Amino acid sequence: MHLWLLLLILTPGREQSGVAPKAVLLLDPPWSTAFKGEKVALICSSISHSLAQGDTYWYRDEKLLKVKHDKIQITKPGNYQCKTRGSSLSDAVHVEFSPDWLILQALHPVFEGDNVILRCQGKDNKNTHQKVYYKDGKQLPNSYNLDKITVNSVSRDNSKYHCTAYRKFYILDIVETSKPLNIQVQELFLHPVLRASSSTPIEGSPMTLTCETQLSPQRPDVQLQFSLFRDSQTLGLGWSRSPRLQIPAMWTEDSGSYWCEVETVTHSIKKRSLRSQIRVQRVPVSNVNLEIRPTGGQLIEGENMVLICSVAQGSGTVTFSWHKEGRVRSLGRKTQRSLLAELHVLTVKESDAGRYYCAADNVHSPILSTWIRVTVRIPVSHPVLTFRAPRAHTVVGDLLELHCESLRGSPPILYRFYHEDVTLGNSSAPSGGGASFNLSLTAEHSGNYSCDADNGLGAQHSHGVSLRVTVPVSRPVLTLRAPRAQAVVGDLLELHCESLRGSFPILYWFYHEDDTLGNSSAHSGGGASFNLSLTTEHSGNYSCEADNGLGAQHSKVVTLNVTGTSRNRTGLTAAGITGLVLSILVLAAAAALLHYARARRKPGGLSATGTSSHSPSECQEPSSSRPSRIDPQEPTHSKPLAPMELEPMYSNVNPGDSNPIYSQIWSIWHTKENSANCPMMHQEHEELTVLYSELKKTHPDDSAGEATSRDRAHEEDDEENYENILNPRKNKVQDFPCLCNT
Repeated sequence: MHLWLLLLILTPGREQSGVAPKAVLLLDPPWSTAFKGEKVALICSSISHSLAQGDTYWYRDEKLLKVKHDKIQITKPGNYQCKTRGSSLSDAVHVEFSPDWLILQALHPVFEGDNVILRCQGKDNKNTHQKVYYKDGKQLPNSYNLDKITVNSVSRDNSKYHCTAYRKFYILDIVETSKPLNIQVQELFLHPVLRASSSTPIEGSPMTLTCETQLSPQRPDVQLQFSLFRDSQTLGLGWSRSPRLQIPAMWTEDSGSYWCEVETVTHSIKKRSLRSQIRVQRVPVSNVNLEIRPTGGQLIEGENMVLICSVAQGSGTVTFSWHKEGRVRSLGRKTQRSLLAELHVLTVKESDAGRYYCAADNVHSPILSTWIRVTVRIPVSHPVLTFRAPRAHTVVGDLLELHCESLRGSPPILYRFYHEDVTLGNSSAPSGGGASFNLSLTAEHSGNYSCDADNGLGAQHSHGVSLRVTVPVSRPVLTLRAPRAQAVVGDLLELHCESLRGSFPILYWFYHEDDTLGNSSAHSGGGASFNLSLTTEHSGNYSCEADNGLGAQHSKVVTLNVTGTSRNRTGLTAAGITGLVLSILVLAAAAALLHYARARRKPGGLSATGTSSHSPSECQEPSSSRPSRIDPQEPTHSKPLAPMELEPMYSNVNPGDSNPIYSQIWSIWHTKENSANCPMMHQEHEELTVLYSELKKTHPDDSAGEATSRDRAHEEDDEENYENILNPRKNKVQDFPCLCNT
């Protein structure tokens, strides 16, 4: 939007130069309609004097009357006008003389936007009542039974008004209707005319627009406001009290259709001018020139370059464009109302070197500048640091190559290498490219590395690169941690395995006699542990293994000996078990010898312990209870049991009970005779005869009297310390199956 300068050059209401103001025609009384037979006075005056000076000319229906006074009386209807020496012809005023009984009168003069008074009059007004007013056949609101009404803000239209009323005629009420009345509304101000200082201005030159009008001489105090337009666009600030608008500079896009509007400040009356066409003329560009900054076109890569294109003359909107040799498309374009334009090239590169020109155009074809050469020097770019190692994960002892390279930069380039901001060394690349630095890795070489490159136009630093040197695990050490020096059954044993060197995480495995116990992972120092609740089976050799993916390492073997207590059978050591077994075997052998001695001393009768002997023809069936004693007077047989020899053997078959259980086994050699006398033996097909018995122990908490009683019972019969129990194999009570004597 242009900056519009508004200047007041004409006071609204003043007459236009060269045009005489209109004369004013007034009525007395001021009603435009009267009854026939009445007289109306006409008065002609000018704007500068209340009454006309010199001769006054009167016209009725555009015919000149013979009278020349400034005031006349009339009795005939018609359109009356007047003029004086110092004024032009007045507006016509229609005066009506009606023969009707009822007339409608309008106050005169009336201007656009005024409130007008209407009066309904009868010849005998005293006998007139119930007056009603109408506009275009419709009753006006709030107009019943009023002598006069006010119509607001009238305009110059063709509206017709009339009234009705009742008149008394003796005892009758007769309805009377007036003739239609067209209110004579005069112009408050003339239709505006738009005037321009030039209809074909030169582009860039100023122009003045004026909206001209004239107020009625009878209303010189009315205030007006003005607004100017191009096509449908409002110019300036919109409504203004000044009829003039000054435009500082006209451009081709300002060409178009112009018009203006005038209205009263109360917005009651608005009028519009006719449209005027305005065309803006353009001046072609000439003498196009290109300038480059920095001056001379010598730049360093990374700097900003400015290309300035200018013209010596030209008007309106100019299109500037910039071009580089070897490129089909332009570098940029700008269209603006200016004689010069700039193109900024940010951070020039090596490819920006070359020849440049610009062009300018505002009419038909572009005008070119001369060529200018641009050279670009190249600083080093940010270098890239890379690692070159024999494997993906570097290990202690590997040879690492640090390679630093800038992809752009004028040689020679000096490279420096850093570890945690400490300089490792430097290397030069005389012809450009990159450079390297080698390291034999140790564990201390883990960390951040970087490099920088410098060719004298400014050093550039690379991004940091992290290196992690992986250390294989060392041989782990296995430590056994127990609550006492000698581990016993029930203790909680901690096996702790630790490698003093190696990258984390480390996985530890624990072994007992080459059997895997479990594993544990360590993500930081301190090793790993595995816990055991000890039993006798946990005696033996232990070891562990450490692995972090670079090769497992095995520890040395550690031996553990677990001892037991008297109350805990599962904790018995091998020596304790051996002693108990030997004691039981001695006791079993003594019982067998005693039984055998009794049998030989009393063949056919009772044994020394009361164990019975059997006749050759007898065969005893198994019993579910202990064998009953045999009477000493019962006849016996003298033949010994020569064909079969009873050899009792004892072994511990269930070491887990509180009282040990033993088995008594006889191996019987059969003959035909004893097989016939002992059918069960024949049916059993020489199976071994087994007796399972439970040895009752003497507990230390038994009283002395109870111990003496048990010792005495033992002397009477050694077999009293055994009880028949369930055969674990056949799940029933087992006794001697049979004893057959030959």
